[in-house]
Amino acid sequence: MKKLVLALTAVAAFAAPALAADMAPRYAKAPAPMPVAVANWTGCYIAGGGGYGLWNQENTTYDDTTNPRTQITGTNTAGGRGYFGTVGGGCDYQFALGNWNMVVGAFGDYDFASMKGNTTVAAFAYGQEKLDSQWSAGGRVGVLVTPSLLTYFSAGYTQAHFNSFDLLANIGPIGAPIGNYIGGRTYSGYFLGAGDEYALSFLPGLFWKTEYRFSDLDTRNNPIRVTATNALTGISVDSHKYVHTVRSELVYRFNWGGAVVAKY
Repeated sequence: MKKLVLALTAVAAFAAPALAADMAPRYAKAPAPMPVAVANWTGCYIAGGGGYGLWNQENTTYDDTTNPRTQITGTNTAGGRGYFGTVGGGCDYQFALGNWNMVVGAFGDYDFASMKGNTTVAAFAYGQEKLDSQWSAGGRVGVLVTPSLLTYFSAGYTQAHFNSFDLLANIGPIGAPIGNYIGGRTYSGYFLGAGDEYALSFLPGLFWKTEYRFSDLDTRNNPIRVTATNALTGISVDSHKYVHTVRSELVYRFNWGGAVVAKY
């Protein structure tokens, strides 16, 4: 009997540490959290929309029959306003810069416009001038405020076309044609802009973009011609034009839905 008790005691002594080891809680190091995946802005897109615009100009009238030509009026200002539609496209590239997620890209767009205003040529004549189209090509750089919101600045080259217009009497029978006109002219210059672009949640790849843009166009000489014969009258107008627009567009990104690792 004593031998049996001693045997059981020995088995219990050896089994207790093993059982305690099996029952002891095991503490494993938790894996590091996975980085948050966000949508990738790298890729190309198309866009379309519209907006409202203003243009103004500084006009000076000259007598071209003298050498050098003679200024016959002071510089006067005039302008117009109206709506426009726009289409365009471009490509962007997203990259990390420190703790910021940056986006750079290149784009181009074309505006179909109808921005009209009266232009005073001299004390005796005026006409209704219209900006009817403008195209721009440039680049932009911005920062992702959130994975779905980009705020950016843009800049580039632009050309705007102003249509030809008849001159009307500014004295006597006001508004009567005087038999002269100024031909259509394309103005070139640069533009600067700022805007934001936001991903719409109800349709992957669809974005809403809003941008303010300022264009500074060059000074062009506009000769006044006889309507019936197209002959030069010997008088011309130097015009320096500026354009302000606010545009709102829907953008479709072809590759939206890819993932990159980013910090916000």
